[in-house]
Amino acid sequence: MTKFLKITLGAAGVLVLGMGLLAAVFVLEMKPDHDEEEKIKVQAEQYLKGRYNDNFEIYDTLYDNMGNFGFEYAAKVRDKKNDIEFLVYYDDETEQMVDTYIADKWADDVETEIRPFVKEKLGKAADFHVTFTNDKMGQELGINPVHPKSYKEFDVAPIIRITVPRKRSGGDEKMVNEFISFLKSENQLKHGSVMMEYIDENGVILDDEWGKEF
Repeated sequence: MTKFLKITLGAAGVLVLGMGLLAAVFVLEMKPDHDEEEKIKVQAEQYLKGRYNDNFEIYDTLYDNMGNFGFEYAAKVRDKKNDIEFLVYYDDETEQMVDTYIADKWADDVETEIRPFVKEKLGKAADFHVTFTNDKMGQELGINPVHPKSYKEFDVAPIIRITVPRKRSGGDEKMVNEFISFLKSENQLKHGSVMMEYIDENGVILDDEWGKEF
């Protein structure tokens, strides 16, 4: 075996070993820590006892290993009365436990209100999702989660994202304008954003996303 071949094989071996170690580290980082999961469950249980009643139950935990949220671990909680699912977690910014119940419940309420309009105008194939960017607004507005008020009583601005499995149509802008008029005239929302997405069943983007604020 030549000296060059030995060096080449040695370098290849080091590279393969390094890639293997990186892969092992990545896999370990993707897995949640059991102790941390148990810790957030205990914290969430104590938090729920002070604010909620027996209708609420912890059913799982969420580990954010991609940095998508403002926390690393959260408890998944369900309202057994209406099946609303939300998160309870420790907020580093406020240094206290918080929950997303009002944001998730109001998003569900808005979806219920707009479903007939969206399905009538865009058909059953259209999908939509409502989100509030401030998931801690329940605490900030001082709302009792056991007796939550309606989102219509507050000046909130959700993002309504509508997805259709086709390319953009010439009538889409007119539909969005009618949708916004519907939201305002029915006293549903004073402010918000409507976003249109064009994605097929396989997740392929068919056209550029666009939207309007109101």
